Amino acid sequence: MTPMTALLMPLPSEGFEPTEAAVPWKHLRAAGIDVVFATADGKPAQCDPLALEGVFFGQIGARPADVETYHELVRDPAFQNPIRYDEIDPTGFAGVHLAGGHAPGMKPYLESALLQDKMVDFFSRDLTISAICHGPVLLARSIDPTTHRSVLYGRRLTALTKKLERSAFWLTVWSLGRHFRTYPDYVQDEVKRAVGEQGRFEVGPFGASYDRGFTVIDGNLITARWPGDSDDLGRALVNALEASAKATSSG
Repeated sequence: MTPMTALLMPLPSEGFEPTEAAVPWKHLRAAGIDVVFATADGKPAQCDPLALEGVFFGQIGARPADVETYHELVRDPAFQNPIRYDEIDPTGFAGVHLAGGHAPGMKPYLESALLQDKMVDFFSRDLTISAICHGPVLLARSIDPTTHRSVLYGRRLTALTKKLERSAFWLTVWSLGRHFRTYPDYVQDEVKRAVGEQGRFEVGPFGASYDRGFTVIDGNLITARWPGDSDDLGRALVNALEASAKATSSG
């Protein structure tokens, strides 16, 4: 794909969940889709190091294969040379992927008024939007000035569920304190308020598992819940971008 059909992946300066960035990147790279990274200051992002320490009770932390993929990502020249948030031009991209993460370093990313404005622009152009875990929180806070509502209003989607967020917190509170509670409000509750009564929040299968990923596709919006869904989301994202590119070329 040409740079004009590249995908944007903005990241916080620190604290993002490595699997949720690296695994979709792996699928995009395999499909020949360029990825442009962005950070607030144009310096390479740093992931949450705790997420690289291994799986805890089968739930917390990246799997060894995903840690290896993350280290491949870090060596990518595009990752090492991100643009700044204020350099993002949605007209130069086919879509955007928003990774999540629990660490405190995620807050400047999730609370960035500049990124929120950029997300409104992406939605207004009907570009492909992918978000996982805390990523939908950024979208929930992206308010369309023409409707005075979140860009998620009326949409069908998922995000980090209350069950998953609560489980991660109670599994780790004895050693990590409130690391797994980024905000007092649960992700699910904030995102549900953003979609409103006209939308629908889906929690997915009862037992979250790396062997059974879950992704919700609603038009140009693709969402998932946690690192275990990253493979499913990556495949769905590639399919959506390829379908969009085909439709554009045939049109």
